[in-house]
Amino acid sequence: MEIPYQQLSEEALRNLITEFVSRVDESYEHSLESKIEQVMVQLKKGTVVITFDVEDETCFIQTRDSLR
Repeated sequence: MEIPYQQLSEEALRNLITEFVSRVDESYEHSLESKIEQVMVQLKKGTVVITFDVEDETCFIQTRDSLR
């Protein structure tokens, strides 16, 4: 199930993005703040989305293309 990022509190959204970039991007080319901002831009553009797995009760950030 897709969750619009606007429905999350700022704190919840930031925590979700922080966990995501910490898990998937181990490069040190950019600061954590820069990576968070990059994901926010992608969310606003709609190239990545937040999904919720009802069975596991977990959220993910994934590309819109991967949902197809």
